[in-house]
Amino acid sequence: MFKKEIIWREILFQAIKKNKYDFQQKKLAGKFSFSLSTVFNALKKPRDIKAIEVSGRGFRLINVEKLLYLWATERNIEKDIIYSAFIPETPSRIEGGMPDGIIWGLFSAYRQKFHSVPSDYDKVYIYANRQQLLKIKKRFPQKKGPKNLFVLQVDNFLKNYGTSGTLSQIFVDIWNTSDWYAQEFLKKLKIKMNI
Repeated sequence: MFKKEIIWREILFQAIKKNKYDFQQKKLAGKFSFSLSTVFNALKKPRDIKAIEVSGRGFRLINVEKLLYLWATERNIEKDIIYSAFIPETPSRIEGGMPDGIIWGLFSAYRQKFHSVPSDYDKVYIYANRQQLLKIKKRFPQKKGPKNLFVLQVDNFLKNYGTSGTLSQIFVDIWNTSDWYAQEFLKKLKIKMNI
């Protein structure tokens, strides 16, 4: 994931989860050990589309939905896939075999967060680091068939949001899939995010 996406995720998390809409660029830069210019550049497009208002060193998120859809359109989930395989098991069996420490992604993250799903799904996405990937490959070696397990490279900060990430991360990742059931998940997520 790009640094700007990490910043957008934090802004959306604070707004959706904590009702916080006012931010300081310096504090965001310090939280992630990014330069001020990285934060400034991450705010350029949100400012252009009127999702945020900037004043001095601070800014205010004025449109959650605009920022969410900006991130969704900029997200390239394909580039973060570090392993994919066909596993001749149900999603719940695949999820049950995952090693400790992984972070659930997409449909599995929704299931973990809400203990239910709006639709059946047949693909499992998780976030993992390179060490966890070695365990995953041993437990789930590639078989011949259509891929249904996808391992995404975890960034250094995703673990700070718990084992199923943030609602906005789940939303933008699902937005970037073409599975027929994705729309059902997105509809429910919008309701849960109050947008």
